[in-house]
Amino acid sequence: DALQLSQALSIALRLAALAEENAAVHHRRDVETAEGLDAISGLWGRILSDLRASGHDPEAIAQAFADITVEPVLTAHPTEAKRATVLEVHRDLYLGLIANENPRWTQREKDEIRLQVAAILERLWRTREIFLERPELSDELRNVTHYLERVFPEVVPWLDRRLRAAWEDAGFDPSLLADVTKLPTVTFATWVGGDRDGHPFVTAEVTQRTLGQLRTTALKLLDGALSDLARHLSLSDSRQTPPPALVEWLTETAAELGEAGEAAIKRNLDESWRQAVNLMRARLPGAGTYPYAVAPELVADLMRLADSLREIGADRLATQEVEPVARLAQSFGFHLAALDIRQNSVFHDRAVAQLLEAAGVADGASFADWDEESRRELLTTELASPRPLHSPDAQLGPEAEAVLSCFRVLRDELRNHGSAGVGSLIVSMTRNVSDLLVVFLLAKEAGLLVRDPDGVRCLIPVVPLFETIDDLERSPDVLRTFLQHPVTRRTLEGCAIGPVPVQQVMVGYSDSNKDGGILSSLWSLYRAQETLAGIGAENGIAVSFFHGRGGTISRGAGPTHRFLRALPPGSLTGALRMTEQGETISRKYANRITAEYHLELLLAGSAAATIGTKAARPTASTLIPVMDELATVSRAAYAELLHTDRFIEFFRQVTPIDVIESSRIGSRPSRRSGRPSISDLRAIPWVFAWSQSRFLLSGWYGLGSALDGLRESDRATYDQLIDHVFEWPPLHYIISNAATSLATSNEEIMRWYGELVQDEALRQTFLAPIVAERHRTERILEEIYGGPLRDRRPNISRTLELREPGLRPLHKHQVEQIAEWRSRRADEDPNADELLPDLLLTVSAIASGLGATG
Repeated sequence: DALQLSQALSIALRLAALAEENAAVHHRRDVETAEGLDAISGLWGRILSDLRASGHDPEAIAQAFADITVEPVLTAHPTEAKRATVLEVHRDLYLGLIANENPRWTQREKDEIRLQVAAILERLWRTREIFLERPELSDELRNVTHYLERVFPEVVPWLDRRLRAAWEDAGFDPSLLADVTKLPTVTFATWVGGDRDGHPFVTAEVTQRTLGQLRTTALKLLDGALSDLARHLSLSDSRQTPPPALVEWLTETAAELGEAGEAAIKRNLDESWRQAVNLMRARLPGAGTYPYAVAPELVADLMRLADSLREIGADRLATQEVEPVARLAQSFGFHLAALDIRQNSVFHDRAVAQLLEAAGVADGASFADWDEESRRELLTTELASPRPLHSPDAQLGPEAEAVLSCFRVLRDELRNHGSAGVGSLIVSMTRNVSDLLVVFLLAKEAGLLVRDPDGVRCLIPVVPLFETIDDLERSPDVLRTFLQHPVTRRTLEGCAIGPVPVQQVMVGYSDSNKDGGILSSLWSLYRAQETLAGIGAENGIAVSFFHGRGGTISRGAGPTHRFLRALPPGSLTGALRMTEQGETISRKYANRITAEYHLELLLAGSAAATIGTKAARPTASTLIPVMDELATVSRAAYAELLHTDRFIEFFRQVTPIDVIESSRIGSRPSRRSGRPSISDLRAIPWVFAWSQSRFLLSGWYGLGSALDGLRESDRATYDQLIDHVFEWPPLHYIISNAATSLATSNEEIMRWYGELVQDEALRQTFLAPIVAERHRTERILEEIYGGPLRDRRPNISRTLELREPGLRPLHKHQVEQIAEWRSRRADEDPNADELLPDLLLTVSAIASGLGATG
């Protein structure tokens, strides 16, 4: 039965991934046990060793740690092909796998564990794997909240323990890391309920509910942690005398809380430390009449409690019991995760046009078509004016109503709960400065602009998102002009936490790759970040980059430690933000030990990039113009393919894009406006489709043409470049990612999908140059690596070899089913879509085997 075979292979491939994940954990443990904590690349042990070798002393490293912050931003981009129910079963299976390894169990106990695992497998076999209906936003928020509430809080304290262990292993003075609140910190953010770019279902009401749910979950998390802490601090005053400072704090706080304070003291007589925790619980927002205003106040009280324990010699209790709760409060605050608000610049233009039309501004309805100078002139004038553009009872268009209602929700959130839970106002497809100033105008209309003696400022920072290669090339001029605008400057100074104002800039990996291929994309991103960081410095602003990475190499993914090493020197100033999307979240963070590993990579790698190791130093400047030329040639080769007549027709036949568009894996539509063009198609289904058909086109196409052309035209320069591949991180990152993508592609399977293109001339027009470029790229990469890729990169090759026996029949079956489905649809067979469940199951199964969708 084909359907049962697809399901069986899907389950088998996922079980293989669980086994690989567990094996990787054991491997890291074995290596660290045998060779020390500095044996694993990218983790704290190695990073501290590299920093010491680069000339940094322990005091300087410890001092820099206070500025290291990592913020994964969890999104619900539709790249998770499996239902949350199925993911939960996978988690249960992993726990069963771990339990079975415990050597303490008797044989009977092991037999019982195996029976439990068998029952879980049967449950998985009998459970529908794919979505039949699109998940609701509430489902996506529930999934993200699972990690924020149940996984990350358990991981955060272990990150500090890993750092301190590596620090001592390096021979550094432990007292330099005595203040746990000054260690590198991980915080969290999300786009679920805030990202409305092309997502009509994210309304103001959804954003309001999301903010409320995140806040409620955070307070529940902290209250539970404090409750546990109170149980653990059962110290009796008769056994040790409470320090005077603690007694004084108890008295003052209890008096301020009134009846709630009196009850907190009476609850645990003769137990001052428990009484202190009781008072903290009574001060959580919503619990009483004297709540904490901000989470740092709770952190300060917890650290005061830890100091009182150290004063009586209970250092272990301070470190093991109190400090982890302080770190939870530091990481999650009273908001759990900051909610970013993202909208497309085109949508903002429509909103402003509707406001101008309602205000009677001449030609206001065509605002989107105004030249840049006219747009800026009007925006600057209106921002300086104290009057609003619209009256409260004015009838506005749908875009204006949508933006203003969302901004009013944010205004109320700031007034009632502070700014910690609100991220930034991110503008997708930022093309010009006016695309950013437009947001200030809309914020003014909703009450998010305040007027100080020096002028107006926005209460929430506005963040440009540069996505396409053309936008990245324009970004320096846009940022320079934006930073020099007085409203921007006042906004940044008003939001500043430290002495230097910070402007966040988001860079997109997905659309730039879809636009120009892997070499052009990654190098354009490198050059843009390098230049933008310099522009910030010129203007006395620290530029903090927000990396919009997806789950596949074509959308910015790749080994985390290599990604961080490949950032331009000086572009990471301590704060790292990056998106974690779809299946990436479950793959990296479903289990505590794996989550701990990936977060440690981010924290340690950020420290290395910020403080500076030898690997992070600039390379020979002579290579920069060479890379510029290679990126241009690579992009031209990639664009020539995409812009050849009938390419869209070829793409839609040679990949299962129509099946993917029929899937129900996310709440957001696959297209921004529904037009059948590559520019309108989101990067996720674009990459997803090429992955399913094993082309992985955007992960390698164009690289071979560029390098082969350089080798033929200037062998000396080519040899110089190749000599730097493994010592210059940006180049190594590009080459290694392309090599992985090429290895994952499969020419034989590509040709199977090629048979779906019924017009043989059309097929050969595109399949022939694609195969030729693949051969060209493979030859170049094998020359770089000094032999066949399967020998020089054995880990990737072995993984693919293990999975290919399961993947091949899935691909074969998918091709056959697509052909039949399309044929029946062409014949207007009303029952054609009966094949969709089986087709969608093959999509999910192949994604399991490849470890990624889009």
